[in-house]
Amino acid sequence: MRIYIESRKKKIENIRKAYPEAEIIDVTSKGTLPFLKFSPFYPIGEIPVPFSEGFYAASIEGIWQGLKVFEGQDIDENKFTISNMKGLKRTVRSFGLPKGHRKGVHGTELLDYISARRQIYIPAYNWALDNNLQIELERLKELGLQKDLVLLDYETNDDIDNPLKPLSHASLIKYRLEGRSLL
Repeated sequence: MRIYIESRKKKIENIRKAYPEAEIIDVTSKGTLPFLKFSPFYPIGEIPVPFSEGFYAASIEGIWQGLKVFEGQDIDENKFTISNMKGLKRTVRSFGLPKGHRKGVHGTELLDYISARRQIYIPAYNWALDNNLQIELERLKELGLQKDLVLLDYETNDDIDNPLKPLSHASLIKYRLEGRSLL
């Protein structure tokens, strides 16, 4: 099974030219069911918030944005409950520069960007893969046995330690399908 990650921003015709025999699957919030469920914005529900016993979120992005701390604002637990995939982002423009991610709702430690990827984002995404997305993963495995897969994501960075680009969630899917892990 060969799996490629391409930017959803590329023209689909160009992706089809580059991978003429591949199945192209959009795993972003603009995709369609069932693979839309792989989007970090999708409200798969009841995802445990890392380092926060008794706290659960509707989406992975809700966790990521909810635990983010800015110069002008601390965490926002309301992000955990958003289930319509809208209004999840918290921006520099609104809140000032990010200071890091709080290590849990009641934590005192602020994690830097890469540490937050390792301790918050990836564990939350892996939890979703393990507990909510097994059917969809199995479907991708079946498709991958028949042809190459191209996973479309807005981000294509698969280097967990590269702070210059957001991490591609499609890379987490790819590694899982290949039996590998980023951690």
